Amino acid sequence: MPSIFAYQSSEVDWCESNFQHSELVAEFYNTFSNVTFFIFGPLMMYLMHPYAQNRSHSIYVFCILFMFIGLFSMYFHMTLSFLGQLLDEISILWLLASGYSIWLPRCYFPTFVGENRSQFTCLVIIATVVSTFLSFLRPTVNAYALNGIALHIVYIVFQEYKKTSDKEFCRVIEVSMLLWALAFASWISDRFLCSFWQRINFYYLHSIW
Repeated sequence: MPSIFAYQSSEVDWCESNFQHSELVAEFYNTFSNVTFFIFGPLMMYLMHPYAQNRSHSIYVFCILFMFIGLFSMYFHMTLSFLGQLLDEISILWLLASGYSIWLPRCYFPTFVGENRSQFTCLVIIATVVSTFLSFLRPTVNAYALNGIALHIVYIVFQEYKKTSDKEFCRVIEVSMLLWALAFASWISDRFLCSFWQRINFYYLHSIW
């Protein structure tokens, strides 16, 4: 049994050809596309500073987790190691959990929580800890489970879109959903249409995602 640190010890392998540009980097473009996380993470912290001062400093936790995704995703795609896969997926899970805790409208809270955000945050943390341990059981399904959570977020955003009459807010939602749809289509295409993209030497979809 290979070490969890070993190169290509993960069962997940994306469409990009391995070690094409370097003997040390398995997926070159998938690895270095994560540099954007280290650009936008600090930028979000700067732009969201007024929000943090007036509403919640938890936004800084969200931004730090965002940068951790970039770090762990870079490590995973560089090595295709089992540990890298888990770190990548778990960091995304915790980012989603922090987003739920900070921004989910109270009308979507479970009834037994009422409108208490502190209790809801505790519930999210417990669920995320349990999910973190479960992610070790069937690692090949983790990515699909995370995309399932994303679909739930899309549903909530759509419900909020129907409620609002704020044109600027609607525009933000529309652009966000368009970008998400393009990203999701890239992920699906890379996963299930890999042979086609390899035939035309275009295997950058996961790095775009």
